[in-house]
Amino acid sequence: MHPLNLGLRFILEMTMLFAIAFWGWTQHEGWLKYFLSIGLPVLFAIIWGVFAVPNDPSRSGKTVVVTPGWIRLVLEIIFFMLGFWALNDIGYRLIAFIYLLFVILHYSFSISRLRWIIKQ
Repeated sequence: MHPLNLGLRFILEMTMLFAIAFWGWTQHEGWLKYFLSIGLPVLFAIIWGVFAVPNDPSRSGKTVVVTPGWIRLVLEIIFFMLGFWALNDIGYRLIAFIYLLFVILHYSFSISRLRWIIKQ
């Protein structure tokens, strides 16, 4: 993958985690607010890092749990869409759609990775 696309992917991943954290912060009061705004992004980051396809060109190539490519792709799409949903749900509709546009842009520049990951 091109370094600019890898940079975009990293920004999208961080935005997704931030959106989920911010969504959690806005949903409740008290201790649940802190659990959702800290716990959910940490849980998502762990899942994102643990379940991977060996030798994925968008990652270090290492994995903890070897995951079939199509499952990894579904996981990525679900997580990116959760970031979109979280931004939209808390009222940042324009930012949510800009985020979605960049997710689509990222995947459109990652066609060779998509072909590769589906075959794994």
